[in-house]
Amino acid sequence: MTLLATYHVPGLAVEEHAIDVPLDWRGLEPALLAMGLGMRRGAFPDPIPGAPESLRLFYRAISAPERAHDELPLLIYLQGGPGGEGPRPITPESDGWIAEAVKRFRVILPDQRGTGRSSRVSGKTMARIKAAAEAQGAEPARAQADFLKRFLAPSIVRDFEYLRLVAFEGRPWVTLGQSYGGFLTLSYLSSYPTGIGAAFTAGGIPHVPADADEVYAHTFPRMERKTRAYYDRYPGDATRVAAVADRVAAGGVTLPDGSPLTVRRLQLLGSDFGMKPSFERMHWLFDHAFEEGDGTPEAALAAAGGDPSSIELSDGFLQAVLERTNTARNPLYWTLQELIYADGTSRPADWAAERAWRELPGFAVDERPLLFTGEACFPWMFAECPELKPFAAAVETLMSDTEFDRVYDLARLAQNEVPLDAAVYFDDMYVDAALQLDTLERVGASHAWVTNEFEHDGLHGDRVFKHLLKEALDRGDLERALRG
Repeated sequence: MTLLATYHVPGLAVEEHAIDVPLDWRGLEPALLAMGLGMRRGAFPDPIPGAPESLRLFYRAISAPERAHDELPLLIYLQGGPGGEGPRPITPESDGWIAEAVKRFRVILPDQRGTGRSSRVSGKTMARIKAAAEAQGAEPARAQADFLKRFLAPSIVRDFEYLRLVAFEGRPWVTLGQSYGGFLTLSYLSSYPTGIGAAFTAGGIPHVPADADEVYAHTFPRMERKTRAYYDRYPGDATRVAAVADRVAAGGVTLPDGSPLTVRRLQLLGSDFGMKPSFERMHWLFDHAFEEGDGTPEAALAAAGGDPSSIELSDGFLQAVLERTNTARNPLYWTLQELIYADGTSRPADWAAERAWRELPGFAVDERPLLFTGEACFPWMFAECPELKPFAAAVETLMSDTEFDRVYDLARLAQNEVPLDAAVYFDDMYVDAALQLDTLERVGASHAWVTNEFEHDGLHGDRVFKHLLKEALDRGDLERALRG
């Protein structure tokens, strides 16, 4: 463990640390490695061309300034994603749960492997592995795919368990999982339940057993309802979005990074519909879509001589679309999106979202009003988006793979004794509420708080974590965790 820096942001004392973790945990156990016993059990995994043997795991420890030197119980935040880096708080209130958490805990904010400052994975990483594989006579796409498999939940959980043992003297900690962090929570409880004193999740209980086809069978109908609710709130936007889509469909529109703007990319803007106030953000985004006239579709069409294919879209609009649909900061988000549902020997993902999309003619690019899509990755993205192109061959390989590390242990989850408090958002666009509740019924010591007051990002306000924490305190579920 290396201390990199100490400083303050308003209202928070911050320490930065980093440790080394194995790239490939197969055959290794965090507890044994923490004692210096690094011998692998079973078959030694084949080395991946161009891949390092170890990764750097970066994390921050934050606390209230007046408690920076106190012996506090620990809370580790399991970030959503996949591919999301840990929060970068500006103040305790900038991410609402933090203000509540630092009243009782020292909060650990890791950047999951491959994200942020933790041995980041990018297109440059893929290029290095491709070059090394070619030099060794290996199949580049296979090498890249095998590398990317090391960035899923089983590896992330082992990183955190090793971190707990090495950096925090093996003290059990409280976990708080947002979205994909709930997937990590159940994986952690499946593998190392003694490491957790209590667990909280918000909008993030996966259906177990996991199945990508089941996920998208629920996702697209919710997206249609969300889109229609948006048009109901802002009826004029149906015409405005249609005019933009018609112009884009005519071709020749490029985004500031040089990538083509297609109608399908325009539809990706719906990924925001699971957060508040997404309808307002979408409304104001399209408010300045047109370069000419007074901003109305009619004025833009008149300025184009009545030709919809000649409407000029504003540079500001195109920049905003790029920013909302570009994942250069977190390319693993789309790269691993469907792979988070793979668990042991699994059916191939085989582009589950694309297959579901093709069965739903209402989402066709020439339908009006245009329906938006959300949290669904498609093959065309890896052909058109510059930041994703280096991952294309690897993702294609992964989509046909059937063997992955085991993520969940159903028997152990059924016998779970670690208190688990889950906020289940009734209208959650990304993680189906009914499927979450079905899983929780089969997880021991779990408690669900079902609410329709919040969207998927409710944790980032100041009420969700406070509610979950109070319920756990009232039941005595935090007694072990608060003893440290």
